[in-house]
Amino acid sequence: MLRASIREISAALKEGQVSPTELCQKCLSLIKATRFLNAYITVAEETALKQAEASEKRYKKGQSLGPLDGVPVAVKDNFSTAGIETTCASLMLKGYVPPFNATVVQKLLDQGAILLGKTNLDEFAMGSGSTDGAFGPVRNPWSYSRQYKGKCLQNPKAQNEDGNWLITGGSSGGSAAAVSSFTSFAALGSDTGGSTRNPASLCGVVGLKPTYGLVSRHGLIPLVNSMDVPGILTRCVDDSATILGILGGHDLKDSTTVQDPFQPFQLPSLTELKNLCIGIPKEYNAPGLSRETLTLWSKTADLFEKAGANVVEVSLPHTSYSIVCYHVLCAAEVASNMARFDGLEYGHRSSVDKSTEALYAATRREGFNDVVRGRILSGNYFLLKQNYEKYFLKAQKVRRLIATDFAKVFSSGVDVLLTPTTLNHAVPYREFIKEDNRTRSTQDDIFTQAANMAGLPAVSVPSALSEEGLPIGLQFIGRAFHEAQLLTVAKWLENQVQFPAIQLERIMDHLDLVSHQEQSAFYS
Repeated sequence: MLRASIREISAALKEGQVSPTELCQKCLSLIKATRFLNAYITVAEETALKQAEASEKRYKKGQSLGPLDGVPVAVKDNFSTAGIETTCASLMLKGYVPPFNATVVQKLLDQGAILLGKTNLDEFAMGSGSTDGAFGPVRNPWSYSRQYKGKCLQNPKAQNEDGNWLITGGSSGGSAAAVSSFTSFAALGSDTGGSTRNPASLCGVVGLKPTYGLVSRHGLIPLVNSMDVPGILTRCVDDSATILGILGGHDLKDSTTVQDPFQPFQLPSLTELKNLCIGIPKEYNAPGLSRETLTLWSKTADLFEKAGANVVEVSLPHTSYSIVCYHVLCAAEVASNMARFDGLEYGHRSSVDKSTEALYAATRREGFNDVVRGRILSGNYFLLKQNYEKYFLKAQKVRRLIATDFAKVFSSGVDVLLTPTTLNHAVPYREFIKEDNRTRSTQDDIFTQAANMAGLPAVSVPSALSEEGLPIGLQFIGRAFHEAQLLTVAKWLENQVQFPAIQLERIMDHLDLVSHQEQSAFYS
């Protein structure tokens, strides 16, 4: 039952096969059983059970609010949640309880969704591994899968010792792990340079970054205002479309949201691909791309071609500049956004009281980690009067060129672009931390951040298991506000590849908190 899609579990709730309270309790039990993954920072058990009870009363009256009524979800801990601690995985905001809900959170609650808790991330969403948060790193559920452990047994050098578990990707690693480990049916992430799609690829789930302006950012604690987008993580493409249908549309509290009315949509099943044009950007065959990912990318392009689609090579010539451009703009906006955390209004406040300046300095030194402080320093450097034109203004011009590259490709008749999501599958934590956060982010965001620079929708779809038994995702990038077409194509690939469900071995050892009957239902 916990493996079900949103559509399936919604039908089960309507038919009375399971009650919202029973479903919520099962998810909460599984969260406790998988505590070792560190996917959640805060579990809102009491609140969730109250919401489930209210949902149960609605079902008994025949007054269901919609497909999400009674469905447990999780939210990344950089979205404001009224009455529930919101930390951004930082000491700076540890203990901060917002007085309001982010618009996307409120929309989920208005549809009867049950909020299980807040998921782990890199501090203030700055990272690509979910390893740099104040509350510890997130472990990839695939570290404990039968698929991966079976391959490890065949290769003694790859034995998965407890200290050599796999990273989830980031920065929305907690949300990806929550969906992958069946503790929630969907989760919200944020996506500034790939922070939803990257962990989705490494954790074997679907990760959708909508068009900039389609989904409200109100209540999302900002990283880069001009690129931040609430992301959606689910176990299938149809579920992403369902969640997007609820979240999309104009918000009076966010002036960057689109004014045009947004209509939810259901995805058709593609049977005819002859009118579809798939673009393959040649620049995405980048250094460091693994052999397996390159082979999968090529085979998938062939799959579309054999099905009747027109597959063409395209060029996005400014791709090689995008990472450097992104990091200049990101650091500059981070420096501005982080200025609000001064110890005076909310969050951590240092005990140093020699002067206001000393209070500011001590508060920020104690509240931010090295990664955040480093980006603040870089951003302020780029924004100095003597550097503004040389760095920030030039980066803005390059960003325009990158957006123009995409516009030219889509105006030539290409419907969607097919690219890798990440260079490789998930790597062990010990290997990942050999390099610093900046270096890792530069490598891991190479295929994803250009879509944020151009404001385009993109989705990562789990497409195959590697030779080591780990997920490899492929990315589709679409035209602005053409999510329906983008997700329809993604659904076609999903149906073709039939990506295998994760078989979580170690959970069996932790399910003593759940009845034997629930265990058999979970693994049936």
